[in-house]
Amino acid sequence: MDVPLWVWLATLAGIGVLIAIDVWHVRRPHEVGFREALVWSVIYVAVAVAFGIGVLIFGGREAGTEYFTGWLVEKSLSVDNLFLFAAILGRFAVPPAYQQRVLLIGVAGALVMRAVFILLGAAMVARFAVVFVVFGAFLIWTGIRMLRPSHGEADPGGGRFVRLLRRYVPVTDDYGDGRLTVRRDGRRMATPLLLVATVILSVDLVFALDSIPAIFGITDNAYLVFTANAFALLGLRALYFLLIGLLDRLVHLKYGLALVLGFIGVKLILHYLHTVWSAVPEIPTMLSLGVIVVVLVVVTVTSLRATRAAPATREAVPERTASR
Repeated sequence: MDVPLWVWLATLAGIGVLIAIDVWHVRRPHEVGFREALVWSVIYVAVAVAFGIGVLIFGGREAGTEYFTGWLVEKSLSVDNLFLFAAILGRFAVPPAYQQRVLLIGVAGALVMRAVFILLGAAMVARFAVVFVVFGAFLIWTGIRMLRPSHGEADPGGGRFVRLLRRYVPVTDDYGDGRLTVRRDGRRMATPLLLVATVILSVDLVFALDSIPAIFGITDNAYLVFTANAFALLGLRALYFLLIGLLDRLVHLKYGLALVLGFIGVKLILHYLHTVWSAVPEIPTMLSLGVIVVVLVVVTVTSLRATRAAPATREAVPERTASR
């Protein structure tokens, strides 16, 4: 699917408007309730679906299927990432009124980082087809790693990185009305919120290493890769507050995501082999979409049934994040 420059510019402008609306919405620090989170989550899902319908109409069935499959994969990986976000906010004891502000910074930073990765990935795929094998092997390895039991607890607080930052940057003891920096005693000081935002951005970089190869396993069209990522990320802030009470119940999610990543990894390798030997079969995008939907539905249902039957054995959110 060839995308004209004006379509790229219009899409970037539309995404910019959505980010601006988010910035305007969080200008006044407040605790986000379930109803507000639900409304904004529905809005962002509706926008993403409407965009996908537009891709179906103007780009064709194949492009539309690739977009929806990629968006679903990125959205699922984002839900898994929320476990670590919850642990980071809890580790720094971020007041509820300021949590959506730092999450918005993380979303905006993730969009910029992934745009860079997408440009690099698209250039590599265009020049070196063997990159599909590298991406595929990486996804299979990532899926296997997710299935391994964690040894030791993850450090969602940034550990050495935060201690190093504190050594060179003066930090206040309070959150300064939700600002990243404040002026105290005639000098500019960082608030703990800046530390939290920095940690969130650093883990965004790690998450991109999983998500970008995964989406390239669905499509190598840079426009679809970017928009699927963008619309999956834009609703992440609202989704966090909507699902925060359910995160500890999705105990089987990592198994489903491991299977999805492994499946996409195999799809990438088969795609490369098919370009070398035409007798090697490829996995159709429509089949990929069906497999991903079935896997995610199954692990969600089994997770909710397992935690309902044995609530005393539910895993706490910080413990769940150690598997990443």
